[in-house]
Amino acid sequence: MSSSRPAGHDRVILEADGGSRGNPGPAGFGAVVRDSATGDVLAERDEYIGTATNNVAEYRGLIAGLEAAAECGARIVEARLDSKLLVEQMSGRWKVKHPDMIPLARQARDLAVRFESVSYTWIPRAENKHADSLANRAMDRGAAPRETRTGPGPSSAGSSSADEKPAEPAGPAPASAPPAGWNRATGDPTRLLLMRHGQTRLSVERRYSGRGDHPLTAEGERQAAAAAQRMARQRGRIAAVVSSPLQRARSTAAAAADVLGLEVQVHEGLIETDFGAWEGLTFTEASQRDPDLFEQWLSDTSVAPPGGESFDVVHRRVRRARDELIAAHGGANVLVVSHVTPIKTMLRMALDAGPSLLYRLHLDLASLSIAEFYPDGGASVRLVNDTSHAWS
Repeated sequence: MSSSRPAGHDRVILEADGGSRGNPGPAGFGAVVRDSATGDVLAERDEYIGTATNNVAEYRGLIAGLEAAAECGARIVEARLDSKLLVEQMSGRWKVKHPDMIPLARQARDLAVRFESVSYTWIPRAENKHADSLANRAMDRGAAPRETRTGPGPSSAGSSSADEKPAEPAGPAPASAPPAGWNRATGDPTRLLLMRHGQTRLSVERRYSGRGDHPLTAEGERQAAAAAQRMARQRGRIAAVVSSPLQRARSTAAAAADVLGLEVQVHEGLIETDFGAWEGLTFTEASQRDPDLFEQWLSDTSVAPPGGESFDVVHRRVRRARDELIAAHGGANVLVVSHVTPIKTMLRMALDAGPSLLYRLHLDLASLSIAEFYPDGGASVRLVNDTSHAWS
């Protein structure tokens, strides 16, 4: 959620905060940009980010705040944070060692160098109430609390590290709702049945196929029909069919929707990665065209192809799409027809895995994977890359 005024404010104050109810647990961030001279609020940002730690949420708040400051036309930014960890790491006095925070710190620094100067100041949490309230609003909106408190309690937003006191846990689930299994999640999950589209000409030739809108081949149509017959056994159990806007996904989704008696809903957030200038090239051709950049891209999810988008950008987009699907179909089964990167990203979120999963997981055409997301922030993966329907 965001709001902003027209650009043109040279000096701004950025206040940011993030929190996690459980650490890790349901997490969100908030950021406020103010005019340095008047104190007027120029922009606000808040977002629920699913299951994460306090420190990850803190970094996400800083990143969102820096992006908002840039949109306001700021040249000089004073970042006021109640996380000692972020202040010391962004000031260069402490090293960033945790693998989940290394790419976030890099992203924040990449944003910071676009300004004439960015300074980082620690403030007590009591002086960061606006950002704290936005972070809590994001968590309230995106994840149900584990228990209802009858009296006042400490804020759940805030940072935690080896040098800081962790946020207070949200508390155990009520005795009437014990943990459902190994993942200790409670409540009815939203089950996403993640189906990759069928074959296209570019997939046969093993070429980058991002935003290019290519139709299914005859084999792709057969794959879509086989997948649809598998879905037919779930008629009456699937609440919605949601597809990427690209033709190859919509055609695959339409075959399933037809046997399920449902309409295909299109969600822009499920579109494939924009591979920019590499669109239509093979891996070899792309590596020959941009050898140094290609090597970086293979190991760093913040690196984008020329004119395209990085996997980090895709991750944020798909996370928003997932949250919107859960908000619209909470506790239901939803068939999601998409592409390799968005599906891997969904599975990565459910597994709470690092970015290396993107490079190690293989997904076949018209394959089915299943991820469940619980209202308390828990998640589980029930199936990955199943193509048994293709041989039935």
